[in-house]
Amino acid sequence: MSRFLVLMSFVLLFAAGKSIAEPAMPTGALGVVIERATGSVLIIDRMQHEAIDRIEGLGDLSHASVNFSPDERFAYVFGRDGGLTKIDLLERRIAKRIIQGGNSIGGAISDDGALVAVSNYEPGGIRVFDADTLDMVADIPAQSKTVGLVELPGRRFAWAGWESGDAYMADLSGPEPVVTRLGATGANPYDAVLSGDGRHFVVGLFGEQGLTLFDMWEDAPEPVRFLSDYGKEGEDMPVYKMPHLQGWAFTEGQFALPAVGRHAVLWVNRDTLAETARTKTHGQPIFVLSQPASPYAWVNFALPHNDTLQVIDSRTHAVVATLKPGAAVLHMEFSPRGHEVWVSSRDDNKIIVYDTHRRAVKAEIPAQSPSGIFFTARAHRTGL
Repeated sequence: MSRFLVLMSFVLLFAAGKSIAEPAMPTGALGVVIERATGSVLIIDRMQHEAIDRIEGLGDLSHASVNFSPDERFAYVFGRDGGLTKIDLLERRIAKRIIQGGNSIGGAISDDGALVAVSNYEPGGIRVFDADTLDMVADIPAQSKTVGLVELPGRRFAWAGWESGDAYMADLSGPEPVVTRLGATGANPYDAVLSGDGRHFVVGLFGEQGLTLFDMWEDAPEPVRFLSDYGKEGEDMPVYKMPHLQGWAFTEGQFALPAVGRHAVLWVNRDTLAETARTKTHGQPIFVLSQPASPYAWVNFALPHNDTLQVIDSRTHAVVATLKPGAAVLHMEFSPRGHEVWVSSRDDNKIIVYDTHRRAVKAEIPAQSPSGIFFTARAHRTGL
């Protein structure tokens, strides 16, 4: 009996020692920061305001984006070189990496987390992979560069084609993908966004003025053009960087849209699709992001004004704050309830954490040419 107790004591001590050496990590506090110049990502703890590890060997991350598995354990990184990398955030390692195309421009994960889709410039179209194994389950070709890929409820994806000027939807809920042409978007769609309720798929155009909306709650969504005469009253400025439509704000019953080639944010009534206001800004907007649980939208800008952030009140459409975080501000990410915003300053090699209520700096974290910041809370939001 005494030998048994001694043996059990050793077992318990070993288990306790292992639990002390490998403490559980809450995934809800984690995120990743893209380090574009070095092909690496930082794993960050947003609660502790620190980087906890660096993962290298991810290839060309010059236009990278990230999605997360529903359990927040895995990050799927979409690289510009066609790379799709699955990172295990708990074990802090690359779980699997494949080169699935020649030139990629983002991706999406299905609402059930089972499928990962990648949007390709080369060879065009989208490719869909099993989220667990990264084995390809569908190859949907196109004769156009594919842009604006989003996930829709029910294992569906939507996207647009740059050359073709069309929007498409793929339903992968059955044994074979069913692809539907949604309709014409207009000339040269360059990006798209899905509202958080999964209803409005909005496509931005580069080849002509205006935008196109599809109501995805309808059985047969049809294209609706709006702001079709925007910009025709004057000369556009040179476009230094295309705005990211997946950074559009939806607040106070309005779309807040970055104006292409102009120093302005446009406010559009969500029900009527009529422009209701225009806010003059410091530069050409890139991201216009809603601060959660507030009436405020935060804006960053293209060169040569990319050292600045502005905060706009959606009720009055007035700029209420102008901040100078650092050189080459590329991206922002809010904490899930909006008490903080994390800002990347590429040329100052740091992440700046702001208290959104005081609009004051809380912390700075070193990083190597940081760009995109992505928190695991995105796993539970539609349209990201």
